[in-house]
Amino acid sequence: MDASLEVGYEQGSALLVDDDGRPRRTGTMWTASAHIITAVIGSGVLSLAWSIAQLGWVAGPAMMILFAFVTYYTSTLLADCYRSGDPLCGKRNYTYMDAVRAYLGGFKVKICGYIQYINLFGTAVGYTIAASISMTAIKRANCFHEKGESSGCHTSSNPYMILFGITEIVFSQIPNFNEVWWLSIVAAVMSFTYSAIGLGLGVAQAIGDIAFAYSYSTVLVEIQDTIKSPPPSEAKVMKRATVVSVAVTTLFYTLCGSMGYAAFGDAAPGNLLTGFGFYSPYWLLDIANAAIVIHLVGAYQVFCQPLFAFVEKWARRGGQSPSSSGRSSRCRSRRPRNIS
Repeated sequence: MDASLEVGYEQGSALLVDDDGRPRRTGTMWTASAHIITAVIGSGVLSLAWSIAQLGWVAGPAMMILFAFVTYYTSTLLADCYRSGDPLCGKRNYTYMDAVRAYLGGFKVKICGYIQYINLFGTAVGYTIAASISMTAIKRANCFHEKGESSGCHTSSNPYMILFGITEIVFSQIPNFNEVWWLSIVAAVMSFTYSAIGLGLGVAQAIGDIAFAYSYSTVLVEIQDTIKSPPPSEAKVMKRATVVSVAVTTLFYTLCGSMGYAAFGDAAPGNLLTGFGFYSPYWLLDIANAAIVIHLVGAYQVFCQPLFAFVEKWARRGGQSPSSSGRSSRCRSRRPRNIS
């Protein structure tokens, strides 16, 4: 009786963890797609019309499609790096840095590490500034509505930067990527909201902006680490999520950029919602800017969670550079036995 209870307990415990001993991952293609869309579709979509205005009708959409293909191709290559060796049972590489260490090693690890974390830090700073600009735009729009468009309505962005920072400190207490899936879904919905509003007004990013707009490779492996264990393999699920998210992103980017250019031509602004001078309809601009702020709250977490994980691991090791802590998975072969 005791033996059966003990076996049952062990089996129940096994259901709560993955093959590497970590808490069972529950991510799916849809949650991974939400993470990717949150990371990719940023407020830069509001300057896509300006980009197409610089490149023209032929080169503009062509560059978007080109970078969409490049992003998809490189993402599928990186997705295959999540497990070393066997795609079902190989050792997991939990982070982008773990994958670099497993496949490249040596001094390249430090180089890629510096580039990744500087990129993540810069993105976080940029999102903080962008969010404060949108919050300031809401305040100014309401001021124009009350006092008239001739009023100066000068508004400092500093209080809004502080407010956004405090909000992110609260959300940064979320322990890991696996727990932040709901925030990515909310942020993805918000990105569609302000993209749609911007499209209706005439939305707006040159070649450098377009290339940057598709960038999420620095967090791809971390997103993949939230996907539940195979079958199918995490790489297959991630590739499907990449197809969905890149297709959706390219559609929105092309629509926003093309319609914005069609509406304003060479006069397309760098940021339609805050830089073109629209003062009405106030409520629509307020909704669009509020959606940007909410989206950036989620996008900030998507990019900063890997940075937080690195700092925490570095602190636990007493300041030494973290090494890969992934261990071989306890997978059993699924091949049928030969019975002679």
